[in-house]
Amino acid sequence: MANSALLVMDVQRDVVAIADDGSGYLRRLRAAIDGARTAGIPVIYVVMGLRPGDPEVSPRNKVMTHVVRAGLFTEGAPGTEIHDDIAPQQGDVVVTKRRGSAFSGSDLDLVLRARDIDSLVLTGIATSAVVLSTLWHAIDLDYGLTVLTDACLDTDPEVHQMLTEKLFPQWADVFAVEDWLKAIAPQ
Repeated sequence: MANSALLVMDVQRDVVAIADDGSGYLRRLRAAIDGARTAGIPVIYVVMGLRPGDPEVSPRNKVMTHVVRAGLFTEGAPGTEIHDDIAPQQGDVVVTKRRGSAFSGSDLDLVLRARDIDSLVLTGIATSAVVLSTLWHAIDLDYGLTVLTDACLDTDPEVHQMLTEKLFPQWADVFAVEDWLKAIAPQ
């Protein structure tokens, strides 16, 4: 884990309000963040941010058009801020992206390369959106991958289950937060 980073993706106020299922998601994510910090693993927050007026959104992009219609992710809006329960600390990096993948329209790859990070631990909302998109993008960039299944959340539990149990294990190490914390604990 020496060259790893924990990515906390799209855990923004409005997104949590839509997706949080009352299962303790934020508590589990907080445990993963605290465990990463204790183990010396950098925590990098990734947020979706669209400029007022949405100049980067094409009407041909159905997903982004839906996001804009829902009033989500406008830079500076209170709902776009990282949720208070998992807020960044001094020294954490916050990267703003413009599309689904944490790499799309952001300087994430530059931040990772500057820190010699070659392995990513993925968390975030939604499993079928930012987590899946980032996983695919990271595979193409040759990053090692771990997905923390219960630190990911989706509005569709069946899709979350299918991705974390059937698809993600083909390309990434897959752990529950508690098991990952045991694996990274100092010996």
